[in-house]
Amino acid sequence: MRTLELLAPAKNLECGKAAIDHGADAVYIGPPQFGARAAAGNSVADIAELCRYAHVFDAKVYATVNTLLYDDELPQARLLLQQLNDAGVDAVLIQDMRLLSEVSLKLHASTQADNRTADKVAWLWQQGFRRAVLARELSVDEIRAIHDAVPQMELEVFVHGALCVSYSGRCYASEHCFGRSANRGECAQFCRMQFDLLDADGRELEHQRHLLSLKDLNLSAHLAELIEAGAMSFKIEGRLKDVAYVKNVTAAYSQLLNQYIAAHPGQYMRASKGRVSYSFTPDLSRTFNRGYTTYFVHGRQSRQASFDTPKAIGQYVGTVKELRSGSFNVAGTASFVNGDGLCFFDAGRQLRGFRVNRAEGNRLFPLQMPAGLRPGTRLYRSNDQAMENILMKPSAERKIPVTMTLQPCEEGRDFLLTMDDGSRRQTVRIDCQHQQARTPQREQIERELKKLGGTPYECDRVILPDHFPYFIPASQLAAARREVSTHPQPLPVGRGEITPSSENLGFKGDTSSSDNLGLQGNYSPPSQGGAGGGSLMQCRYCLRHELGHCVRHGGQRPTWREPLFLRLGDGRRFRLKFDCSKCQMEVYAEK
Repeated sequence: MRTLELLAPAKNLECGKAAIDHGADAVYIGPPQFGARAAAGNSVADIAELCRYAHVFDAKVYATVNTLLYDDELPQARLLLQQLNDAGVDAVLIQDMRLLSEVSLKLHASTQADNRTADKVAWLWQQGFRRAVLARELSVDEIRAIHDAVPQMELEVFVHGALCVSYSGRCYASEHCFGRSANRGECAQFCRMQFDLLDADGRELEHQRHLLSLKDLNLSAHLAELIEAGAMSFKIEGRLKDVAYVKNVTAAYSQLLNQYIAAHPGQYMRASKGRVSYSFTPDLSRTFNRGYTTYFVHGRQSRQASFDTPKAIGQYVGTVKELRSGSFNVAGTASFVNGDGLCFFDAGRQLRGFRVNRAEGNRLFPLQMPAGLRPGTRLYRSNDQAMENILMKPSAERKIPVTMTLQPCEEGRDFLLTMDDGSRRQTVRIDCQHQQARTPQREQIERELKKLGGTPYECDRVILPDHFPYFIPASQLAAARREVSTHPQPLPVGRGEITPSSENLGFKGDTSSSDNLGLQGNYSPPSQGGAGGGSLMQCRYCLRHELGHCVRHGGQRPTWREPLFLRLGDGRRFRLKFDCSKCQMEVYAEK
């Protein structure tokens, strides 16, 4: 039976617990240092608390130590890895291969290590990695080919959230332009900026548009294909997202995975335990998004970018019907509440936003009427206040189903109460004489043993011998129930997993220098980062294709003369190189 894992982001301890509560099988979280999101660091104490919380449900916690390191940082990184091990972390994601010999935890190869070929994934397996986080750009067929070539490697794929326009680990634009390395966790969002597009003659083809800003990934309709291609972990991007985002997106994908498993009985199982009940209906259109794309899941697609804005536009809710002084009404079926955030594109394609001060049906009263609003304007809800109100409160409950078994001891006194959830079991002794009951006790005993409120458990079944004529005081039953549900122990059935180490995974010699990292040029020390006219980005996304001028894929032959250039508002220019043999675009700094 194959195990499937839903992996959710944890900006902090609160988000991590919310992800577990809403159905995540695992969470990934940044430690105090060396994570690829420098703004999302957490104390080791908080990570330890998250581990304790997650492990009750057999859910896992992965720490992201996935930046490139300076030599003098290695001792500090070594200490951090030991602290994370002591905290109970289940695996660590790394990019810098010099950490290989320092890690006793299970190793995951971060997507920052540029994992896009079967050869690379096979090499990673040889070095001791047991999971590869694949590049976001891969198609279902490419994922299947990697799985077929390296079936022993766990494959983790992104299914939702923000997209980097460059292959991860191959972007040096932030460092070149702003002295902030994306491989050091300090991405400056170069790809979300506005650019002019110039041809070789200096002619302006596009003016101040977000030409590299991709929409958000949404593969919710393609989980079955990814599962059948060999992926086992499904990752939600968003380690800077708030708790409402984590709740909604995690719940949506958890339900989809459960539906797939239910449709294929006996073939798949979730990687963690627990049934989740929700007080809301998850809806991916009602949470932060820049518009959605399936990216390359079925090969090259159009409309992957959002040229007009890098911001979230949210859910389409209708068009402006009529304007009055201080209000307007909306044609559509959406309902509105006070506090909703709406936005629209004005005649100049600029995104304008405003907040609804008062909603009376489909008539809306902004605090101030936005300029540029006209009849027929399409409206989007960028902040869904009704959804936010729901998700600000407790919105899910996760419980582990258990069986309670009560049986008398043979010596004429005492009883044994056992709680079993299928992988853990705990037995306690009830110090009580075998007293004959005057009236049947079965219903009362079952009722008492099922009172598991305030614990992570719910009792599905109580097992008593067919003839159980004994009386046990309710106070003793209650005490035994509390004790048995406190610290259930794992069953000795070999469910554990051998932790990779340099002794049992065949590391090949010293990994402390870039000469023997085996990355075929993918390794770039943080001090080099593509400065001095080098390649700043390597992208599968192609601007020529996005503009409808890729002849190879049915576009119109362009009238411009290449090379093309991107130009920032401050005048800095970046040359575009199109390698059609690889179906790839690179962004170069001008010397």
